Amino acid sequence: MSAPVRGSDDHPEWSPLSLHDMTVAYHRRPVVWDIDYKAQPGRLVAIVGPNGAGKSTLIKASLDLIPKVAGGVRFFGKPYKEQRGRVAYVPQRTTVDWDFPVTALDVVAMGLYRQIGWFWPVTRKWKAIALEALDKVGLAEFAPRQISQLSGGQQQRVFLARALVQGADLYLMDEPFAGVDASTERAIVNLLRELRSQGKTALVVHHDLQTVPEYFDDVLLLNMRLVASGPVSEVFTPENLRKTFGGKLAILDQVGNRLARQGQ
Repeated sequence: MSAPVRGSDDHPEWSPLSLHDMTVAYHRRPVVWDIDYKAQPGRLVAIVGPNGAGKSTLIKASLDLIPKVAGGVRFFGKPYKEQRGRVAYVPQRTTVDWDFPVTALDVVAMGLYRQIGWFWPVTRKWKAIALEALDKVGLAEFAPRQISQLSGGQQQRVFLARALVQGADLYLMDEPFAGVDASTERAIVNLLRELRSQGKTALVVHHDLQTVPEYFDDVLLLNMRLVASGPVSEVFTPENLRKTFGGKLAILDQVGNRLARQGQ
C-alpha cells in the first residue's frame, strides 16, 4: 500500500503531527494500535494514560527512533526526515547518560549543530545564544558546570534549553515533569506557555492528572488505542478517564470533583 501524498486528507500540512493507522509492536505484541490523530497547531497537548499504555512509544515511533509495524506519520504534511529542523525532542531524563563529560552549556549548544554545522567550532556567537537559553530556564550561572553535578531538575532544564535553541515549531517532550522540584515545574510551565504564545505546538507525556486542566489546552488519552482526543474542556472527563485507566481509581474521583468545581 502506498504512503499518503503530501498534504493529503490523512496528513494535512496544517497539522504539526499527524498519525494515520499507526501500529507499533514489540516482539509481535502490539504496544500502540491503529492510532489516528491530528495535532492542532499552536496548542499544548498532554499525552495521558496508564503505565505501559504506549505514550513514550508513540513519540519514539513518530520520530523513527523505533520501527512501526504499520501506518504513516507526517510532520506538517511531510516525512520526518524532511522536517527535522522544525521538530525538537526532549527525552526522558532517565534515558540519558549524565556521566558524559560535558558542561551544561555544551549540552545546550548541541541543539545548535544543525545551524552551526557538525564540523564547525562553537563560536562566541553560538555560545551567547546557548547561554541565553540557559538563562530562560534559570540556569545561566550553571553554564560551566558538568551535567553530572547538576540535580535532576536542573538536568531537565538543560534539556529544555537545548530544545529551545533549536527554534522548532513542534516540541515532543517525554515526561519533562517527572521527578522535578516545584521551581523546575514552574519553569517548564512558563516555557510551554511562551512557546504557545509564539504559535508553537508541544505534545507532552504527562502523569499528573490534576494539573492537566491547568497546564494544557488539549489532551490525548491513550491506552494502546486512542481513547479520545481534543480540548481538555471537552475530552478530559471522568468517563473518558475511566475508559483510559480502567476501574474506579481514587485519583479519578479527585479529578472529577475538581472538574465539577471548575464548571460551576
